[in-house]
Amino acid sequence: MNTALYLIPVTLGDTPWEKVIPQHNREIVKNIKHFIVESRKEAVRFLVKFDKEIDIDSLDFKELNEHTDLKEITDYLKPLEKGESMGIISDAGCPCVADPGSEIVKMAHKKNLEVIPLVGPSSILLSVMASGFSGQSFAFNGYLPAKPNERTSKLKQLENRVYKEDQTQIFIEAPYRNQKMFESIVQTLRPDSRLCIACGITTENEFIKTKTIAEWKKAGFPKIEKTPSIFLIYK
Repeated sequence: MNTALYLIPVTLGDTPWEKVIPQHNREIVKNIKHFIVESRKEAVRFLVKFDKEIDIDSLDFKELNEHTDLKEITDYLKPLEKGESMGIISDAGCPCVADPGSEIVKMAHKKNLEVIPLVGPSSILLSVMASGFSGQSFAFNGYLPAKPNERTSKLKQLENRVYKEDQTQIFIEAPYRNQKMFESIVQTLRPDSRLCIACGITTENEFIKTKTIAEWKKAGFPKIEKTPSIFLIYK
């Protein structure tokens, strides 16, 4: 095992780790004592599920999320600089992909420290795979504006990119706003444009459907009010 900053994917929802994460990752994690995490509570929850014999009290956790002052993270990599491997854990999926962590990785590269990404589930890539849309060119746009007029304008902009650049456009929304997002999409986009909704990927309640906007209007809003979802649009 190299001394490095390991980017550690976690499960999506309550999916058993054996279903989506290699045993190799577990062996790596067993040898790490210092973690940079999105939230300590969720990291501990994952680690205990990952290894029931893990001694949580012996581990060091530092949080990095939207509330963290980046001026406070300058010493986060000290253990790695002293020769001890470290790990980054997000609340769900892959670190640094629509999740915190990139500032630490950037810092590690500046310090010439090794960075090693581990294999695990990414809802964004899995949704592209299952959508039937272009996997040659796609863009992840994060969250769209919450204000209706701004959201409508952004959706039109993304749809234009679909047709002009032949590029799949991907975005997410807070689960409690899924219905409003769905309504904005079907009211804004062309009837023949296609929308894929991918929810609860890898979980027991996984839902992945691709339809034209016209077909979605007839089908209506799927029951995904409380489920983390990925929205993809294409021609």
